[in-house]
Amino acid sequence: MKIVMVGSGYVGLVSGACLADFGHDIVCIDKDPAKIGKLNKGEMPIFEPGLADLVAKNVEAGRLSFTTDLPSAIEGAGAIFIGVGTPSRRGDGHADLSYVYGVAEEIGASLKHAAVIVTKSTVPVGTGDEVERILRASGTAQKFSVVSNPEFLREGAAIGDFKRPDRIVIGAEDEFGREVMREVYRPLFLNESPIHFTSRRSAELIKYGANAFLAAKITFINEMADLCERAGGDIQEVARGIGLDNRIGSKFLHPGPGYGGSCFPKDTLALLKTAEDYGSPLQLIEAVVKVNESRKRAMGRKVIDALGGAQAARGKRVTLLGLTFKPNTDDMRDSPALAVAQVLTDAGVELIAYDPEGMEQAQPMMPHVTMSTSPYAAIEGADAIVLITEWDAFRALDLKRVKELVRAPVMVDLRNVYDPAEMRAAGFTYVSIGR
Repeated sequence: MKIVMVGSGYVGLVSGACLADFGHDIVCIDKDPAKIGKLNKGEMPIFEPGLADLVAKNVEAGRLSFTTDLPSAIEGAGAIFIGVGTPSRRGDGHADLSYVYGVAEEIGASLKHAAVIVTKSTVPVGTGDEVERILRASGTAQKFSVVSNPEFLREGAAIGDFKRPDRIVIGAEDEFGREVMREVYRPLFLNESPIHFTSRRSAELIKYGANAFLAAKITFINEMADLCERAGGDIQEVARGIGLDNRIGSKFLHPGPGYGGSCFPKDTLALLKTAEDYGSPLQLIEAVVKVNESRKRAMGRKVIDALGGAQAARGKRVTLLGLTFKPNTDDMRDSPALAVAQVLTDAGVELIAYDPEGMEQAQPMMPHVTMSTSPYAAIEGADAIVLITEWDAFRALDLKRVKELVRAPVMVDLRNVYDPAEMRAAGFTYVSIGR
């Protein structure tokens, strides 16, 4: 089947490359000529493990191409996916749907055959209804169906998530839409990946509900970690004991400096605004958002305390290991590192940082932070090391070498990567979360 992916960002590019690998004929569209030019040269606009090789393989096979020309690209396509961004709207926190609606208008003006239009972007409930209205208002006489097919891709593991999904959610209002989407995902269905057909509005709510629930789970274990610190428990033991309950599960029970990234912050906020519009406030999620934002700055204060307090911290040199919101991505959106660095900068601390992939993205957001060439170069002369993102490169640092390089052996481990007894035996002042 010929499939078009409108939007060649994270969701569109990964989804398009994976669908091409299934044997579909994929055209990825983007309005940015520079991005399309780079993709046609084999240059990836994002870092995602395995993506460059997957794209190259399918371009070479003739199953994947890139263009800026939407009208010609959608000719003969059985499914046209909308995978553009839905950032938080300035001023009120609602999801900005202008890109989604703009694409719908372009499709309506160019559609010359029957097709299914699929919202892959994360959108509030009711967006599919408006996309359908826009298409009908365009005057197209062609048969079409508007379907919601939310993505559940984790940055850093997106290709595996697409090819081996927990579930495929398809919100369709007619058999035409369901039939085409069955064909799109037939390769996965043969592998027994569960396809969950729902109404379009239910599919839109599933995506926001799933992200909000996971954000709540992260925030819960972070607050439990704070309680463990004060009550004398070990959050690693507590989290394992909780996660062994099959009703709860162990995933997302890892304490840290708060959630960030492209999804949870904006999606929880958009869900709150949608709930307000429907007169059904989500007070639990309101608390989650508030606690998470407070936690990021609290981690900065935790570092200051490890330095001996505000007065002692001024003028000290601190190394930040890891800047992206999670490992295996270059995504800096709402990363806890931003808030931690701001608190330390405000306290007069000199900051040196290293991240395997995120420094180019981070530098404009963190102008007062000096980027380094390696973890050891960043550590040299430091009064404290703060481990913010649990990249594999930081899990096996040579502690003897680290101790020789630093001015003071203070480690603030915001991801609980290291064993406290081992660190203290190595002569470090070790601060972790909830232990």
